[in-house]
Amino acid sequence: MTAHVNAPVIIKRKKVIAGGHHGGAWKVAYADFVTAMMAFFLLMWLLGSTTENQRKGLADYFNTAIPVNRVSGGGSGSFNGDNVFSDENLAQSGSGAAQSYHSDNTKSRGDTGVESTTQGQSTGDADLQEFSDLENLLTGKSGESMVSEKLARHIITRVTDEGLIVELFDLPDATLFDGDSAMPTPLLRDLVQVVSEVFALASNNLAIGGHVQAQPVVRRDTAVWDRSSARAQEVRRLVQMSEFNSDRIQRVTGFADRSLVVSNPMSIRNNRIEMTLLR
Repeated sequence: MTAHVNAPVIIKRKKVIAGGHHGGAWKVAYADFVTAMMAFFLLMWLLGSTTENQRKGLADYFNTAIPVNRVSGGGSGSFNGDNVFSDENLAQSGSGAAQSYHSDNTKSRGDTGVESTTQGQSTGDADLQEFSDLENLLTGKSGESMVSEKLARHIITRVTDEGLIVELFDLPDATLFDGDSAMPTPLLRDLVQVVSEVFALASNNLAIGGHVQAQPVVRRDTAVWDRSSARAQEVRRLVQMSEFNSDRIQRVTGFADRSLVVSNPMSIRNNRIEMTLLR
């Protein structure tokens, strides 16, 4: 017993490391994966929100032959200038993308690929000149008019991005339709005849829209949709009876009281027919 009193006491401590042997390397790998997925979804969003010409312009921007050929890139580099937006044709051929053959107005132009071409500008200028000539025939701005003074006060013309709009509208002392019906008055027949003769001088298509004034909310059934559609269809029938080619009528629409021209929704001025010579 005495021999064991002075024996040293040995204490064994076990070191426990939390988390095993993985460390923090997995966090770096996970961050790289999330970054790659975010970049992938951004790429998918950009591809879905751009047009064909814009995508072609972006592809051309990264081609090596851009300083030589801005219409379509490509060259003797990797993959012979091909890119992900080409199906079978090479980028340097001036076509590529989703169509086998592209016309001049569908190819990418300029630095962005969507700049206007000279041909498109000349076509727009020709439309504007033609619209201006037709406006003069209806309003008499150039001193010569096909419309009498009595009819001219029912006509307003304007040129928009859609085309030349000729607006025929009611006046308190002279309406285009009988009451709330779709029966045209002699005044409307004369107006449509004159406008159809003027529009027959061009080759553009025609769109007809009917608009009516709002009705008091106390009425159970206002029928503004049916009335505007019926009036637009009646004008279409009158146009077809004239010298105007009926094949050029592209659409007939009833807008009800959803597009007003004056602040008072129940004003008679909102009763109108819009005949649009489309670009």
